Amino acid sequence: MQTVLVTGGAGYVGSHACLALAQAGFRPVVFDDLSNGHREHVQWGPLEVGDIRDATRLDAVFAAHGPVAVLHFAARIEVGESVKNPGAFFDVNVGGTITLIEAARRAGVNALVFSSTCATFGEPVRMPMDEAHPQVPLNPYGRGKLMVEQALADYDRYVGFRSTVLRYFNAAGADPEGRIGEWHEPETHAIPLALQVALGQRSHFTIFGEDYDTPDGTAVRDYVHVLDLADAHVSALKRLLAGATSTAFNLGSGEGTSVRQLVDGVGRAAGAPLKVEVAPRRTGDAPMLVADNGRARAELGWTPSRDLDAILSSAWRWHRDQALLREEKLPR
Repeated sequence: MQTVLVTGGAGYVGSHACLALAQAGFRPVVFDDLSNGHREHVQWGPLEVGDIRDATRLDAVFAAHGPVAVLHFAARIEVGESVKNPGAFFDVNVGGTITLIEAARRAGVNALVFSSTCATFGEPVRMPMDEAHPQVPLNPYGRGKLMVEQALADYDRYVGFRSTVLRYFNAAGADPEGRIGEWHEPETHAIPLALQVALGQRSHFTIFGEDYDTPDGTAVRDYVHVLDLADAHVSALKRLLAGATSTAFNLGSGEGTSVRQLVDGVGRAAGAPLKVEVAPRRTGDAPMLVADNGRARAELGWTPSRDLDAILSSAWRWHRDQALLREEKLPR
């Protein structure tokens, strides 16, 4: 059984990737500082607590476990916070990644799958968005991810360190068996926020803007099930281990869902419509972001298999069950 080091493996996408790795016959070793991740989500291999900026700690973990590759998810992810404190984001997301790459190279590891984002593209100039779309990020979060992409290209060009960049659109959903799901504190993502309304934890869901040039006037996004993303990571890993060259892939369903359609879908999953309020557009929100996933289909053999209803029903079950568990733990 080959070992894979999974940085940020206690987080949302990382923990689902660990599940997919275990199902594919790999042994995931999670490296996480637990600042955003959760110890409870580390279920398919050992947990090593540490910071990706700590070279000494990384060297010890590489030596102890002998991984054949790295899946790199560890990062700060709050876009709004990146605007308020860009230095902290560059320190972790860029500086920490370089420290990780150098530790991997010292350990003789030559394959890394990088968790990137469609935020590297910025304002769309064509739709759907393929890998050749111009990359002009709008915030330090997206810019930091792009800086890592560029660094990885140089590592390949000059020292032969191979990588695969996976640019997510909107990760969503949960493990259908309820073992892990989307858990952010504080919560800022659309689907969990809508589910909190359905659970009575919020009074309403806010739609920011209904005057976009889209079919129903609300913004359109591309939602892809987190387990489909996890499958793509396993495919990318196997491809690198087989000797493939470095490249980048856009990961999305290839279909757009408007905010109104999303709200209606959450209502179907929860069994009751949501209370909605409309607010003005937010600065920086694009009218539409949809992936062209043709390269991933052709070169990774990856096809997202779970539709919006599957995404929302799995997310609803996870959040409902978590709410019930919290109620059971409350003093009577």
